[in-house]
Amino acid sequence: MQIIERTRVFNGHYKVNQLIVQDGDTQLKREQFAPGKAVAALVYDTARQVYVLTRQFRIGPETEILEIAAGMIDGDEAPDTAVRREIHEELGYEIDKLEKIVDMWPSPGTSSELITVYYAEVSHKTGNGGGLAEENEKIEMVELTWEALLAEPLQDAKTVLAVQWVRLRE
Repeated sequence: MQIIERTRVFNGHYKVNQLIVQDGDTQLKREQFAPGKAVAALVYDTARQVYVLTRQFRIGPETEILEIAAGMIDGDEAPDTAVRREIHEELGYEIDKLEKIVDMWPSPGTSSELITVYYAEVSHKTGNGGGLAEENEKIEMVELTWEALLAEPLQDAKTVLAVQWVRLRE
C-alpha cells in the first residue's frame, strides 16, 4: 500500500486528513485523525512515596478519566522538554529523573498520533499544577500509593501501559 494523496479536510482544534491509498489496482479513501505528537508520564514522588496522576474531563469518553500527566508537543519541541513542561503545568513538579518507556501509536488504524511515554521521579513542587487557565484545563491532581494505584480500574491505554511497565520492573 502507498499513500498517493493527502488532503486536510478538517482543520479545527484537531485535524482530519483524507488519504488516497493505492493497493495494487485499487484506490481506497481513508480518513486519518491527525492530532499531532504527544507526551505522557507516570510520575512518582520519591519524597512522599506516592504516584501523582491527573483526573480531568475527556471529550472521547465524555467523562472524567484518571490518567497519567500528558500533553501535546509544541512544534519542533523535543519530547523530553515537552514532558517536563506538561508535568510542571499539570502537577507543579520539577523532574529529578526521567526514563523513556516507549513511543506508542495508541490507535494506528485511524490516528497518526504518536505518544512518547515516560516514567518520571520527582521530589519537590515548584508550582501549583492543575493545568493552564488559558487552555481551559481543569485538572485534579490525584495522589495514590502503589497499592491504591493497582486497585484503580484504569481505562486509559497510556496509563495502563505505564503502570504495567512499573509492575514488570518490581
